[in-house]
Amino acid sequence: MPDVKGLTIGVLGGTGPLGGGLARRFAAAGLSVVVGSRDAAKGARIADEILADVPGGAVTGTDNAGAAAQADVLVVAVPYKGHAELLLGLAGPLAGKIVVDAVNPLGFDKQGPYPLEVPEGSAAQQAAALLPGSRVTAAFHHVSAPLLNDLSVPELALDVLVLGEGEDREATEVVQALAELIPGVRGIYAGRLRNAGQVEAFTANLIAINRRYKAHSGIRVTDV
Repeated sequence: MPDVKGLTIGVLGGTGPLGGGLARRFAAAGLSVVVGSRDAAKGARIADEILADVPGGAVTGTDNAGAAAQADVLVVAVPYKGHAELLLGLAGPLAGKIVVDAVNPLGFDKQGPYPLEVPEGSAAQQAAALLPGSRVTAAFHHVSAPLLNDLSVPELALDVLVLGEGEDREATEVVQALAELIPGVRGIYAGRLRNAGQVEAFTANLIAINRRYKAHSGIRVTDV
Protein backbone atom coordinates (compact mmCIF):
# COMPACT_ATOMS: atom_id res chain seq x y z
CA MET A 1 0.00 0.00 0.00
CA PRO A 2 1.26 3.52 -0.78
CA ASP A 3 2.25 5.96 1.95
CA VAL A 4 -0.66 8.38 2.27
CA LYS A 5 0.39 10.20 5.44
CA GLY A 6 1.49 13.30 3.49
CA LEU A 7 -1.83 13.76 1.70
CA THR A 8 -4.44 16.37 2.52
CA ILE A 9 -7.91 14.85 2.59
CA GLY A 10 -10.96 16.96 1.81
CA VAL A 11 -14.44 15.80 2.77
CA LEU A 12 -17.24 17.28 0.69
CA GLY A 13 -20.23 17.13 2.99
CA GLY A 14 -17.95 16.90 5.98
CA THR A 15 -20.59 18.34 8.28
CA GLY A 16 -22.85 15.31 7.86
CA PRO A 17 -22.66 12.15 10.01
CA LEU A 18 -20.60 10.04 7.58
CA GLY A 19 -18.42 12.88 6.31
CA GLY A 20 -17.79 14.21 9.79
CA GLY A 21 -16.94 10.75 11.05
CA LEU A 22 -14.43 10.12 8.28
CA ALA A 23 -12.88 13.55 8.84
CA ARG A 24 -12.58 12.77 12.56
CA ARG A 25 -10.92 9.39 11.98
CA PHE A 26 -8.52 10.74 9.34
CA ALA A 27 -7.53 13.56 11.67
CA ALA A 28 -6.96 11.07 14.50
CA ALA A 29 -4.68 9.13 12.14
CA GLY A 30 -2.52 12.22 11.68
CA LEU A 31 -3.70 13.35 8.25
CA SER A 32 -4.33 16.95 7.25
CA VAL A 33 -8.09 17.29 6.77
CA VAL A 34 -10.28 19.96 5.19
CA VAL A 35 -13.96 19.82 6.13
CA GLY A 36 -16.17 21.06 3.30
CA SER A 37 -19.74 22.29 3.60
CA ARG A 38 -22.28 24.34 1.66
CA ASP A 39 -21.69 26.94 4.38
CA ALA A 40 -18.05 27.80 5.11
CA ALA A 41 -18.90 28.84 8.67
CA LYS A 42 -20.47 25.46 9.36
CA GLY A 43 -17.42 23.73 7.92
CA ALA A 44 -15.21 25.75 10.27
CA ARG A 45 -17.44 24.91 13.25
CA ILE A 46 -17.26 21.16 12.59
CA ALA A 47 -13.49 21.45 12.17
CA ASP A 48 -13.29 23.06 15.62
CA GLU A 49 -15.40 20.24 17.08
CA ILE A 50 -13.06 17.67 15.59
CA LEU A 51 -10.03 19.52 16.98
CA ALA A 52 -11.62 19.34 20.42
CA ASP A 53 -11.59 15.54 20.07
CA VAL A 54 -8.20 15.41 18.32
CA PRO A 55 -5.99 18.03 20.05
CA GLY A 56 -3.13 19.10 17.85
CA GLY A 57 -4.80 17.74 14.73
CA ALA A 58 -4.47 19.45 11.35
CA VAL A 59 -8.11 20.22 10.59
CA THR A 60 -9.63 23.24 8.87
CA GLY A 61 -13.12 23.97 7.61
CA THR A 62 -14.42 25.87 4.63
CA ASP A 63 -16.99 25.56 1.85
CA ASN A 64 -17.02 22.62 -0.57
CA ALA A 65 -15.29 24.58 -3.32
CA GLY A 66 -12.49 25.56 -0.94
CA ALA A 67 -12.05 21.96 0.17
CA ALA A 68 -11.94 20.79 -3.45
CA ALA A 69 -9.21 23.32 -4.23
CA GLN A 70 -7.07 22.63 -1.15
CA ALA A 71 -7.11 18.84 -0.85
CA ASP A 72 -5.22 16.11 -2.71
CA VAL A 73 -7.94 13.49 -2.27
CA LEU A 74 -11.64 14.31 -1.93
CA VAL A 75 -14.28 12.14 -0.27
CA VAL A 76 -17.83 12.86 -1.44
CA ALA A 77 -20.25 12.29 1.45
CA VAL A 78 -23.25 14.42 0.53
CA PRO A 79 -26.91 13.38 0.22
CA TYR A 80 -27.68 11.86 -3.16
CA LYS A 81 -30.23 14.59 -3.86
CA GLY A 82 -27.47 17.20 -4.18
CA HIS A 83 -24.77 14.88 -5.57
CA ALA A 84 -24.90 15.76 -9.27
CA GLU A 85 -25.27 19.51 -8.80
CA LEU A 86 -22.33 19.65 -6.38
CA LEU A 87 -19.92 17.68 -8.56
CA LEU A 88 -20.88 19.46 -11.76
CA GLY A 89 -19.93 22.75 -10.14
CA LEU A 90 -16.59 21.42 -8.88
CA ALA A 91 -15.31 19.69 -12.02
CA GLY A 92 -12.55 22.30 -12.41
CA PRO A 93 -10.88 22.11 -8.98
CA LEU A 94 -11.37 18.33 -8.85
CA ALA A 95 -9.56 17.70 -12.14
CA GLY A 96 -6.59 15.36 -11.77
CA LYS A 97 -7.47 14.43 -8.19
CA ILE A 98 -8.64 11.18 -6.65
CA VAL A 99 -12.33 11.47 -5.83
CA VAL A 100 -13.83 8.88 -3.47
CA ASP A 101 -17.59 8.67 -3.89
CA ALA A 102 -19.25 7.41 -0.70
CA VAL A 103 -22.83 8.32 -1.63
CA ASN A 104 -25.65 5.82 -1.20
CA PRO A 105 -28.71 6.62 -3.35
CA LEU A 106 -31.44 5.46 -0.97
CA GLY A 107 -35.09 6.21 -0.39
CA PHE A 108 -37.15 5.59 2.73
CA ASP A 109 -40.82 4.77 3.19
CA LYS A 110 -42.98 2.94 5.74
CA GLN A 111 -41.39 -0.36 4.73
CA GLY A 112 -37.87 0.91 5.32
CA PRO A 113 -34.88 1.80 3.14
CA TYR A 114 -34.63 0.91 -0.54
CA PRO A 115 -32.16 1.70 -3.37
CA LEU A 116 -32.99 4.44 -5.84
CA GLU A 117 -32.48 4.06 -9.56
CA VAL A 118 -29.59 6.15 -10.90
CA PRO A 119 -29.57 6.82 -14.66
CA GLU A 120 -25.82 6.18 -14.89
CA GLY A 121 -26.12 2.95 -12.87
CA SER A 122 -24.75 4.20 -9.56
CA ALA A 123 -23.73 7.38 -7.77
CA ALA A 124 -20.09 6.52 -8.44
CA GLN A 125 -20.71 6.14 -12.18
CA GLN A 126 -22.60 9.42 -12.13
CA ALA A 127 -19.57 11.04 -10.50
CA ALA A 128 -17.29 9.59 -13.18
CA ALA A 129 -19.53 10.97 -15.92
CA LEU A 130 -19.60 14.44 -14.34
CA LEU A 131 -15.87 14.47 -13.53
CA PRO A 132 -14.12 13.17 -16.67
CA GLY A 133 -10.86 14.80 -15.58
CA SER A 134 -10.83 13.18 -12.11
CA ARG A 135 -9.73 9.76 -10.88
CA VAL A 136 -13.07 8.55 -9.50
CA THR A 137 -13.26 5.68 -7.03
CA ALA A 138 -15.98 4.47 -4.68
CA ALA A 139 -15.65 3.44 -1.02
CA PHE A 140 -16.88 3.87 2.59
CA HIS A 141 -20.52 2.99 1.81
CA HIS A 142 -20.90 0.49 4.64
CA VAL A 143 -19.17 2.25 7.53
CA SER A 144 -21.25 3.16 10.58
CA ALA A 145 -21.29 6.92 11.07
CA PRO A 146 -21.93 6.68 14.85
CA LEU A 147 -18.89 4.40 15.27
CA LEU A 148 -16.71 6.67 13.14
CA ASN A 149 -17.63 9.68 15.24
CA ASP A 150 -17.06 7.93 18.57
CA LEU A 151 -13.30 7.92 19.10
CA SER A 152 -13.78 5.98 22.32
CA VAL A 153 -14.44 2.99 20.04
CA PRO A 154 -10.85 1.82 19.51
CA GLU A 155 -11.39 -0.37 16.43
CA LEU A 156 -14.01 -0.83 13.72
CA ALA A 157 -14.04 -4.51 12.81
CA LEU A 158 -15.05 -4.23 9.17
CA ASP A 159 -13.87 -4.13 5.57
CA VAL A 160 -14.23 -1.19 3.20
CA LEU A 161 -14.97 -2.19 -0.39
CA VAL A 162 -13.03 -0.02 -2.83
CA LEU A 163 -13.99 0.21 -6.50
CA GLY A 164 -12.29 1.97 -9.39
CA GLU A 165 -11.10 1.59 -12.93
CA GLY A 166 -8.63 -1.20 -13.58
CA GLU A 167 -6.18 0.97 -15.48
CA ASP A 168 -5.78 3.25 -12.43
CA ARG A 169 -4.94 0.73 -9.75
CA GLU A 170 -2.85 3.38 -7.96
CA ALA A 171 -6.02 5.35 -7.17
CA THR A 172 -7.77 2.37 -5.56
CA GLU A 173 -4.63 1.48 -3.62
CA VAL A 174 -4.48 5.02 -2.20
CA VAL A 175 -8.09 4.68 -1.06
CA GLN A 176 -7.41 1.25 0.43
CA ALA A 177 -4.48 2.72 2.35
CA LEU A 178 -6.67 5.57 3.63
CA ALA A 179 -9.29 3.09 4.82
CA GLU A 180 -6.63 1.13 6.70
CA LEU A 181 -5.63 4.20 8.70
CA ILE A 182 -8.88 3.62 10.60
CA PRO A 183 -8.05 1.05 13.30
CA GLY A 184 -9.49 -2.38 12.59
CA VAL A 185 -10.46 -1.59 9.00
CA ARG A 186 -9.21 -3.30 5.85
CA GLY A 187 -9.46 -1.80 2.38
CA ILE A 188 -10.52 -4.49 -0.10
CA TYR A 189 -10.44 -3.99 -3.87
CA ALA A 190 -13.94 -4.94 -5.08
CA GLY A 191 -13.90 -4.37 -8.83
CA ARG A 192 -14.64 -1.68 -11.36
CA LEU A 193 -17.03 1.22 -11.00
CA ARG A 194 -19.62 -0.59 -13.09
CA ASN A 195 -20.10 -2.84 -10.03
CA ALA A 196 -20.74 0.06 -7.65
CA GLY A 197 -24.53 -0.12 -7.94
CA GLN A 198 -24.96 -3.26 -5.87
CA VAL A 199 -22.42 -2.02 -3.32
CA GLU A 200 -24.37 1.20 -2.81
CA ALA A 201 -27.69 -0.65 -2.74
CA PHE A 202 -26.50 -3.13 -0.09
CA THR A 203 -26.44 -0.25 2.39
CA ALA A 204 -30.25 -0.54 2.51
CA ASN A 205 -29.86 -4.09 3.81
CA LEU A 206 -27.39 -2.99 6.48
CA ILE A 207 -29.74 -0.25 7.65
CA ALA A 208 -32.52 -2.82 7.94
CA ILE A 209 -30.20 -5.08 9.95
CA ASN A 210 -29.27 -2.20 12.24
CA ARG A 211 -32.90 -1.33 12.88
CA ARG A 212 -33.88 -4.92 13.62
CA TYR A 213 -30.94 -5.76 15.86
CA LYS A 214 -30.14 -2.29 17.22
CA ALA A 215 -26.61 -2.68 15.87
CA HIS A 216 -23.93 -0.90 13.83
CA SER A 217 -23.38 -3.62 11.28
CA GLY A 218 -20.63 -3.74 8.68
CA ILE A 219 -19.20 -6.40 6.39
CA ARG A 220 -16.19 -8.72 6.42
CA VAL A 221 -14.80 -10.44 3.32
CA THR A 222 -13.60 -13.96 4.12
CA ASP A 223 -10.52 -15.80 2.80
CA VAL A 224 -8.70 -12.59 1.84
